[in-house]
Parts: sequence; structure tokens; C-alpha cells
Amino acid sequence: MARGSGSDGTKRVKPAQEPVRVRIPVSLPADSAPERWLANIRVSGFTIMIMVLVVFGVVVLAPSLKLLIEQRSQIAALQNSVNKQKDQVTTLRTQVARWDDPAYIEAQARNRLLFAAPGEYSYLVIPDKSTTTTSDGAPISKHLQTTRVDWVKSLTSSLFSAGLSTATAGKLESGAGQ
Repeated sequence: MARGSGSDGTKRVKPAQEPVRVRIPVSLPADSAPERWLANIRVSGFTIMIMVLVVFGVVVLAPSLKLLIEQRSQIAALQNSVNKQKDQVTTLRTQVARWDDPAYIEAQARNRLLFAAPGEYSYLVIPDKSTTTTSDGAPISKHLQTTRVDWVKSLTSSLFSAGLSTATAGKLESGAGQ
């Protein structure tokens, strides 16, 4: 077949010339660094699969990690408690060991129970009560006195006055609400 001829043998006329396409470079505005970084990202199926696996791993492992952290903090608290109790046990053992010493037992009996060995004299100093006064300022009497109060009547009146009174607690304590 001849150039420019059709399949039926007719000649075709070649158009004048095709317009020449010239590529002119276009300058784009300068992008910021994050925009350039985002423009360079290529998302592939492998990248999406890895992202899904990472998210799935976080979702699956997060409760287990939370439980692990809680258990570690409980273990640390219990370990501190055990250490404190061990210290208390050693302190108590040293106190028990002291009681094996007869001199310590004698000293405790003298101090706490005011014991004295045979042939010794023990003196107990009692403060002078003649200068002591009551709450209202009156001196304390050296003679014993008995009070003549009907305790049954006093008890029932106290119960009724406390149960049926409309006075506040402060007034009842001071005695003003009776």
C-alpha cells in the first residue's frame, strides 16, 4: 500500500501540518514543608496493611498492658507493705529479746509497777492537793462528802430532756437548753 492511500485505493490528502505543542514550564507557588512532605507520600496496599496491623495490635494489647501496669503497681505497694512489716517484726523481736535479760525485767518492774527489792524503801511523791481548785475556783475539800441525789429521777429527766428538747447540741452540752 502506498503512503497516504486508503484501503480502497483512493488517495488521502494529508492535512497541512499539525500544530506544534510546546511545553512551557509553569512555576507553582512555593509549598510549605508539611505540604511537600504530604505530596511525597505514596499510599500502597502494603502500607495500608501495616497500618491496619498496627492499629489492631494496639487495640488488642492495650487492655493487657493496662492490666499489667495495674498489677505492677499493686505488686510494688504490696512489696512496700511487706518491707514495713519486716521492719516491725525485727523491732518486735528486739523488744522480745530485751525481756530475756533479768536486769531489763527488774527495771521495768521498778518503773511501771513501782516494785522494790527486799530491804529497799520506795518513795512515791504525791503532789500537794491543797492548792488544787475545782472548775468553778473553789478549793477542794479534804473531807469526803456524799451527795444525796435520786439517780433514777436524774436519769429519766436526762433522757426526756435530751429526747424531747428542741435545743441544739451546743445548748444541751452547756446546760442552757433545759
